[in-house]
This record gives sequence, structure tokens and C-alpha cells, in this order.
Amino acid sequence: MIRTSMINLTVLSPTSITSSPCSAFISSSQRSQHRMGFLQSISLVILLFLLHGTESTLPPFACDSSNPSTKSFTFCETSLPILKRARDLVSRLTLDEKISQLVNAAPPIPRLGIPGYEWWSEALHGVASVGRGVHFNGTIRAATSFPQVILTAASFDVHLWYRVGQVIGIEARAMYNAGQAIGMTFWSPNINIFRDPRWGRGQETPGEDPSVTGKYAMAYVRGVQGDSFEGGKLKGHLMASACCKHFTAYDLDLWRGVSRFVFDARVTLQDLADTYQPPFQSCIEHGRASGIMCAYNRVNGIPSCADYDLLSKTARGQWGFHGYITSDCDAVSIIHDDQRYAKSPEDAVVDVLKAGMDVNCGLYLQEHTKKAIELKKLPESEIDRALHNLFSVRMRLGLFNGNPVELPFGKIGPDHVCTKKHQALALEAARNGIVLLKNSARLLPLSKKRTSSLAVIGPNAHSPQTLLGNYAGPPCTSVTPLQGLQSYVKNIIYHPGCNVVHCSSAAIDKAVKIAKGVDYVVLVMGLDQSEESEGHDRERLELPGKQQELITSVARAAKKQVVLVLLSGGPVDISWAKHDGNIGSILWAGYPGEAGGTALAEIIFGDHNPGGRLPVTWYPRDFVKVPMTDMRMRPVPSSGYPGRTYRFYKGEKVFEFGYGLSYSYYAYEFSSVSQSMVQLNQSSATPTVEYKLVSELGEELCKRNKISVTVGVKNKGEMAGKHPVLLFVRKERPSHGSPVKQLVGFGSVNLNAGERAEVEFELSPCEHLTRANEVGMMVIEQGLHVLVVGDEEYPVTIAV
Repeated sequence: MIRTSMINLTVLSPTSITSSPCSAFISSSQRSQHRMGFLQSISLVILLFLLHGTESTLPPFACDSSNPSTKSFTFCETSLPILKRARDLVSRLTLDEKISQLVNAAPPIPRLGIPGYEWWSEALHGVASVGRGVHFNGTIRAATSFPQVILTAASFDVHLWYRVGQVIGIEARAMYNAGQAIGMTFWSPNINIFRDPRWGRGQETPGEDPSVTGKYAMAYVRGVQGDSFEGGKLKGHLMASACCKHFTAYDLDLWRGVSRFVFDARVTLQDLADTYQPPFQSCIEHGRASGIMCAYNRVNGIPSCADYDLLSKTARGQWGFHGYITSDCDAVSIIHDDQRYAKSPEDAVVDVLKAGMDVNCGLYLQEHTKKAIELKKLPESEIDRALHNLFSVRMRLGLFNGNPVELPFGKIGPDHVCTKKHQALALEAARNGIVLLKNSARLLPLSKKRTSSLAVIGPNAHSPQTLLGNYAGPPCTSVTPLQGLQSYVKNIIYHPGCNVVHCSSAAIDKAVKIAKGVDYVVLVMGLDQSEESEGHDRERLELPGKQQELITSVARAAKKQVVLVLLSGGPVDISWAKHDGNIGSILWAGYPGEAGGTALAEIIFGDHNPGGRLPVTWYPRDFVKVPMTDMRMRPVPSSGYPGRTYRFYKGEKVFEFGYGLSYSYYAYEFSSVSQSMVQLNQSSATPTVEYKLVSELGEELCKRNKISVTVGVKNKGEMAGKHPVLLFVRKERPSHGSPVKQLVGFGSVNLNAGERAEVEFELSPCEHLTRANEVGMMVIEQGLHVLVVGDEEYPVTIAV
């Protein structure tokens, strides 16, 4: 997203305007084709606008018990299974009415008492003002704005992720109940792998590891949808609907003239199986997501939204997906207009509906489906199939159950938005994600008593917008780093240092003069949405413009070592800062959300002990020599291709995946491992094979050989802290295609100074000690596998 010709008549806040990254990607060759649909969409949105109003206090719903003309419909009988209700509703529709419902801005059907519905809303890290289904110009003017996902992921805390999703779901439902939403389907989370450090949308993701990303998807989706963490008690009801995107292998926006709209991602079956697909499988099987979005790009020649094997055979058939599948905005039109995969607009419609897609963000299905039927290219049954999925989700949301006050979530209202509890969680997420990258001579934390003056310098020091990242809504509150530090030090001198983040012009002399006159200097630098965003991938990995010159000049002039704070989604090559003795401490704070400034100040002055760990590898600047279009994960030494992510990349790193310091030191030990020899072959004979297909072992054998691992962790420092424990495994003798190492478990512990605790992991050899082979089958290799936590190792031998 976003690539559409539709008009948004919602009153936008300044936040929403700057957060909507690319609303006009229609090529000149498409404009004439879209003009009629463009006018139709204006009429439709105006109609919805008039129907619902801007200050409505009653949300739209169907099956009003007080309406005698609709209460007798079978689809209104809440005691019946949703499948039967949806089938009855679809059977009552004319062909024109059916086609009208295949687009994101679905118009009302007055004769059946069905209100209009908008499928497109966003809630990446808080209810956002980017989509078209929610507006903030009523009773509710703001929503809790959590850190951008990449920073929240750095906490490595599944329960935190769930609680963030839960708050987002509650506030989304409150928007609907307050009459400020005509949609409850939120197109989040983004669970694509952060494969390349230049990707402008990497900030939206949980990082580069498939396991972390999959667990984030599960936790977030369950939270948003109102599913209890213990397995679900709502019997199919949805508080709000989450949608995992972008399915699949989507991680390039615009790089050296290659656009996401035409890019053909050439992906090996091996990489699909153990990198690109696992997060989506987890989202469906464990998160039970009610929505999926297919991506713009092609994968091995086939557009994602037209790929029957991907949408129907894999998602629905193999993984058991029960929900709706939406296109990204205008992703159907580009199949013909840009990619030339389909020979005609009607063929594009046929391709996506037969592949299993249900709703089109855009106008293409509205404009071309009827002709496809008239030409006998498309049976009406394909439309019925899609509508069954769409109305089933709307029914699961309770939108066909009469007055929403009577729904399970009917009591959620404006007083459930921006609560103290929700804002405290936003602060907790920022605190727990921020990563301490350097702390030479224990510069941090600064002393509250001995810091009488402080300089705060940098273009990100007092920029509320930068804190939010993209896909944000108006926040409940906003505390910039400058404002956060002002609560600790009265005598603060602030200077932006650069004209903007791009820093084409820097006031270095002024900044140097300020630095010479204060006790300490905090430099708040990095990136913003002008440097990395949807539709804009980076060309370089260094800090932009004159930022480095400004930092080094100030650091050289300051009385004491300086503190460098980086706001960014993607990694930055700051090798020079690592080795600069004048820079004592470095903090990476992602885009930390509405409470980011408070969290940073608390860490800098020691009221919180940092514990975040990097969810992505930080590469050196020369990595940009690797084409961004090369999707291979594994290295090819013969050609010099270095591979990608910590699992396969063996080159130089600025910082490793999982790296993060603390004000304390934590020591590990393997307290117990239930078995160090795992016998997966059926006989006691010496195995003669190098590896075995997991599918051949059988579920019972895999369950019987689970390994229980207990890791002891001790806080040997002087401060209490929350600490993520990461458990990796590596093969002692890697074979071709084996990861260098891979994360197999993680968990957090809160420890006082001197306190010890134990973290338990349960490993399945058939899941955690496997890799994909060249044809995409998961295999388990015999031999020595080494469990790794910190500097501690434990050998486990597998016999297959």
C-alpha cells in the first residue's frame, strides 16, 4: 500500500497527512482507464459520508430488530452458524449487488438493510488515520501510538506484543462503537522479513528472523482479534480483524528504477520454505488471522494475487486459513496494466478470483467483473465464494447482529481510548525496545545530581512526527527527547544542528560552541520518513548529509564523552562512532512512539536499565554493492554473494542480530538439558543417511523426542533490569544450505541486582533443528548440533 485513485473525504490531521506515504502511483497510461472509476468512487465515498456523518454516535449495523422488513431474514438469525447465514445473504443478492461488494469501499444495500462497509483501515502500531475506515474528527481525537514495530520487536517479549495488539483492538472497537469507523478490518501486521537493510518499510516489520516474526504475528493478531492468550474463548467472535501482509516475499519498494509494482522476486523453494513463508504460516495456524493481503510483486513470474498455489492450495489448503484475502491497493489493476501478465482487464479479474482472492482494494473488480461473466470467462460461483468469505468476517465482527451495544464488545467506548493504562504500555514498549549499543567507561547512566547543564543537539531531538514512523494516527500525547530530558535537567540548551534530517546544511560552529559550555551533550540524530518510507528505499547505509561531520565535531569539542541517540527504522553504518573515543554511549531508539522521549530520558538518567536487543543485522556501508533485487538468502562463495541476515551472512558486521548492552552484566549457564542424544531412526543401527525428511519421521516420533532446556540467568550488576534471553542452535559441521546459526527460543526475565532465575525452553528436533533442502522440504541432519546462549554452549547429537 498505498496505490489507489480513490478520494479520502475523512478530515485528516497533520499526522495522517504526513503518514500517508504514497497516494498517487498511477502511471500516465492508466489515468484514462481509472477516470470513470475515479468519479464513481467519489460518489460512493460521498454517499457513505452522508450516510454515516462525521459526528455520528451510532455505528452502522445490519439486522435491526426494530425493522420488520429485515429482522426475518435468515442471515440475521444469530443462533445459526455463520456459514449458513452468509450463504443465505449471498443468495439474496443480484449480480450487480454482488459485484459492488468486491471492492474495499463496499456500498450499502438498502433493500436488505445492509450498510456500507470500508475494508481498508490501518493499525500497524496503533489505530491509524491512513486507511479509509476510521476517522478522528468525532468524540475520539487520538489513539495510543506505540513504538514502530521494529523497536517493539527489540524487546523479544511475546506477551508485550500481545498486550500491544490487545490495546489496539480495544481502541479500534471503541472507534466503531463511537460511530467513527465504517470498517473493523485492519490491514496489519506487516510480517515480511526485513531482508535488506535499505528497505524503506523494514521499520514496519519485526525484523529479519522468521521465528521472531512468526511469534510477533501470532501475538499481535490474537491481541487485536480479542483472542485470549490461553487459546480463545470467544467462539469465533472478533473484537477487530487483523490482516497479515504482504503475502509473499515482498521487501522492495523502489530501488534504482525497480518498482514493487513490477518486480518479479525470483525466490528458491529452499528460501521460501524456511524464510519467507514461515511467518505467514504462523500467522494463520497459531494466530488464527481473519485476513491476508496478497502483495504487488510477482514471485517466480506469477503475481501474488493471481497465484492459486499460494492463496488456495497453501494458505487455505495446507494451513487451514478461514478468512478473507484482499489485494494490496490497485494490485489487481497492475496485473494487466503494468505487469502485462493478464492479456485483458477481464483476464486479470478472472486470475485473482480463481486464485482465491476475495476483495480488491481499488476499483478493478467493480469495473471489469461483469464483462468477465458476460464473456463466460468467470463463473458466478467464484464471486459467491469470495462473498461468503467477506460476509463471514463481517458477521464474526458482529456487524450483522443488530445493535452493537448488545455485542460481546459493545460496552467498549471512548473512555477506553488513550487511558492511563494504555499510555503506560506505550512507555513500557519504548523502554523495553531501546538498545544500548555502546557504553564505554560506563558513561551512562548520567548522574541526576551532578549534571547541572546539558546540550541537546540534533534534527530528531524535538520532532514529534519523527517519533511515530509511518502508518500512525494522532497520538494521545507526545514527548520528544528534548522534552523528556528537560524533566531531568533545568539548564538545557537545544539546537537542531542540521536544517533537516537530510542535513545538507549544518550549523557545526554553533553546535561546537554550545557543546563547550555544558557538562554533557546528547546528540539525537538518525533518519526519518524522508530517508526511509513506503515507496522509498535507501541507496546508502551511512547517516545522511553532514550528520557524521556534526557528530564528530561536537564530540571532539565537548568537555566529556557525548551520548549519541539514533532514531531510525533500518540499520545505519556507524562503525566510526563505535571506535570514536569521544563518543561514550550510543542508543538506538527506532521510532519510539508517543512516549519515546520519556523512555529515552529515563534510560539516559538511569531510571530504567536498557535491555533491548537488535532484531536485525547492522551491515557495513559496502553491503549496498549487493543488488537489492537478489532474493537469495544463502551465500554463494564462488560469486562473492555474501548471503543475508544473521542466519546466512558471514561478512563483516557493524552490530550483530541480538546484540544489546545493559547497565548490568548477565551470566548464563545450561542448568539442564533433558537429552543430549536424540534417536530419530527406528533401529539402533548406525545411521547411513546424512539427513532425513521431517515428513517421513511421523508426528508421534517428533513429539516423543522433544528436548527440555533450562537456562540459568544471573544479574551480576548493580541495577535491576529486564533481560531477553536468546537461545540459538548451530550445526557443528554445517552442510550446504545450513544456517550459520538460528534462533530457536527466546524469553525475558526481570532480575534484581544479584538475583538469579531460570528460563525454560522446549525444543522439537523436527521443528527447531531443521533446515529446508533445495526443493523446499524440511530436513533434519544427523550429527552434532550445538545449543548456544551468550558464551555458553551445549552439544546435542541427532541420529537419523
